[in-house]
Amino acid sequence: MNIVALVKQVPDTEAQIRVKPDGSGIDDSGIKWVMNPYDEFGVEEALKLKEKAGGDVTIVSVGPARCVEAIRTALAMGADKGIHIDDPTLNNADAYTTANALAAAIKGIPYDVIFCGQRAIDDDSGQVGSILAELLDLPQLTIITKLDIEGTTAKAVKPIEGAQLLIESSLPCVITAQKGLNEPRYASLPGVMKAKKKPLEVKDAAALGITADAKAQVAKTTAPPSRPPGKIIDGADAAEKAAQVAKLLREEAKVI
Repeated sequence: MNIVALVKQVPDTEAQIRVKPDGSGIDDSGIKWVMNPYDEFGVEEALKLKEKAGGDVTIVSVGPARCVEAIRTALAMGADKGIHIDDPTLNNADAYTTANALAAAIKGIPYDVIFCGQRAIDDDSGQVGSILAELLDLPQLTIITKLDIEGTTAKAVKPIEGAQLLIESSLPCVITAQKGLNEPRYASLPGVMKAKKKPLEVKDAAALGITADAKAQVAKTTAPPSRPPGKIIDGADAAEKAAQVAKLLREEAKVI
């Protein structure tokens, strides 16, 4: 089976994010970059399917040279080869432009199923997987927490408010992974060493026959407003403290 898993490199969740003074984006100096956590679920599910049905796993990523680290991480986990779409015109691209680049790369390789995270934790748009499915004219199973693939049929569970949906699709299809689908494995030391020798193809926009035709642009980036300091309520007993809390909620917060 030919399995594709998409990965994006994002700032570590513990990284301190600073906005550039001119509001043109974030200051990425000193940031530690990691594989998008939701993409880790997609990679793990791809590897589990490979172990079950055989075949190989191809990792595809769009981004600058540093994204090779995320691709190599997936290769160290057990994927077989990678495709890195590296073109300055695609850096910080919107969801459509990113999906279009991914579609162009994937069209050139065989695939039976495509995995990706249900969203990336940096821009949090959650659109790339769905747009990719539309561009490739494939069915899509989104925000999946349970999956079973037998032959050419995929059965998946998707949580909705107060219930769960059981969805069935034929292959090929696009599947976006949600937390709870699996527990991603760690890359072993032998896996890290082997990853250095696994094939990694680099392509630019010209090689893929695409242009950066953005549908959306970020007008300005601003930091969230500072939160006011909290208050500690003093009092002789719980009743007195409760009365003070009620007074503050009424007079200052004006919520009661």
